[in-house]
Amino acid sequence: MCCCIEFNEMRARYLHLGLLLLCLSVSAQTDSAPHLERRGTAVQLMVNGKPFLILGAEIHNSSSSSLDYMKPIWPRLAAIPLNTVLTPLSWELIEPEEGKYDFALVDGLIQQARESNLHVVFLWLASWKNGMSSYAPLWLKRDTRRFPRVEENGNEVEILSTLGRATMDADSRAFAATLRHIRELDGQNHTVLMMQVENEVGVLGNTRDHSAAADKAFASAVPPELTSHLRKHHDTLYPDLRELWDSNGAKTSGTWTEVFGNTPRADEIFMAWNYGRYVNHVAASGKAEYSLPMYVNTWLAGEDATPGVYPSGGPQPRVIDVWKAAGSAIDIYSPDIYAPNFAEWCDRYHRAGNPLFIPEAAGGATGEANAFYALGEHDAICFSPFGIDSWNDQKNDLGNSYEVLAQLTPLILQHQGADETTGFVLDKSHPSVSRVMNGYLLFISLDEIFGSSADKGFGLIVATGPNEFVGAGRGFRVKFEPRSAGPAHAGIGYVEEGKFASTVWTPGRRLNGDENDQGQYWRFAPQTTSIEKVVVYRFE
Repeated sequence: MCCCIEFNEMRARYLHLGLLLLCLSVSAQTDSAPHLERRGTAVQLMVNGKPFLILGAEIHNSSSSSLDYMKPIWPRLAAIPLNTVLTPLSWELIEPEEGKYDFALVDGLIQQARESNLHVVFLWLASWKNGMSSYAPLWLKRDTRRFPRVEENGNEVEILSTLGRATMDADSRAFAATLRHIRELDGQNHTVLMMQVENEVGVLGNTRDHSAAADKAFASAVPPELTSHLRKHHDTLYPDLRELWDSNGAKTSGTWTEVFGNTPRADEIFMAWNYGRYVNHVAASGKAEYSLPMYVNTWLAGEDATPGVYPSGGPQPRVIDVWKAAGSAIDIYSPDIYAPNFAEWCDRYHRAGNPLFIPEAAGGATGEANAFYALGEHDAICFSPFGIDSWNDQKNDLGNSYEVLAQLTPLILQHQGADETTGFVLDKSHPSVSRVMNGYLLFISLDEIFGSSADKGFGLIVATGPNEFVGAGRGFRVKFEPRSAGPAHAGIGYVEEGKFASTVWTPGRRLNGDENDQGQYWRFAPQTTSIEKVVVYRFE
């Protein structure tokens, strides 16, 4: 009897110790998981205890649905060189039957990425993709009574309603199961860096959902959580939202039209609240299993476009505050930027504590230039052109850009958040910019020599030390003027081209004489993308 009690006590102690070690193991995985940290004014992605810059690209929506299709693509992407691939992961393939999960595709994609020494950001295509619901499982699509849809003009459309509680719960369960599996498989390796939750959500074809449930909610009072958030953050709200709310009396109670006016804007805000609640709920369920950074992406509105022409309720800049009021599980609100006014959209999203993360963008020469601008001027965490697996010219444009940016990454990350980096894109309509850095005014303009000027230019500059700068790009030149106490004039001591290898600078040619316009300018010729270092001096 005594021996039996002792044995049972010992077994209980070992069981308790085993459970404790398991909890500590899970905790250690969670603690060391990729996460976001603020450094000065910048937010950085931390991977294995170090800041990480995503030089990425997104593949086409259906490419990753087949491991055989993807197998030859991974080495091509690694050779560009990318360091991260943004790849869709669709709900219909994860949960082909309700409650039965199949993670073979997840396992295979992670393994293939590891074999090519690449990281992954998964795009959870579930309830919505580009506003529609084509990636939801077939068992869910068929049951429109249990999983209701948006109604437009009296007809159901293939857009799942944000008001379907059963839909939100089913999506959340599948997402949580997926994150739990990723943690178990990858919690120590960190191949998977982040998760995108849904894709370009919003109602297309109308300004809002007009189902009976949606009409009832729209005619009801605006939730106090939203009006309290608007009141608390009034001075930092996006100007367009603040002006709309103020123009309607800044009411803290009333129906949606009473608080925001009887316009399509009220419809959009109503949908933003409901999408925000839904997507934050899904994200929170995943984070409870594995707390990876999570973002939502946005199909951007055209200038003066009406909601419904673009997905109404998606996190456009003017309703991001509504999304924030709806929940806190989303870490980043991200723009998919294909519009020519790239810099303006960067400004609209890199504000009020929201870091810049660009999951989709134009590629080619345009993307090459915009990558330098986003990383240098806005401390971007990620730049990622779309459809990379079908490009024929990766090495010509994006590849050349990423080869240079990969060398500069440690330097960029070291100086982010301290006003020591800048980026720019120049053309004939916008031929120059000025920046104050490191005690100097930098007048940056299109390159010109012997009476001939470049048509386009782009680059980034990092202030690396007293009187020292490192720059990269093509087609621009820089003039220095003192902006701190000391001698009144600035001269160029020397310029040298070179390369970085494991943070060590290896100089090449000394570019004095014709190459720096007889000491007048720090120049980057338009023919090739290069890295250069300049040392500046002061004199009376």
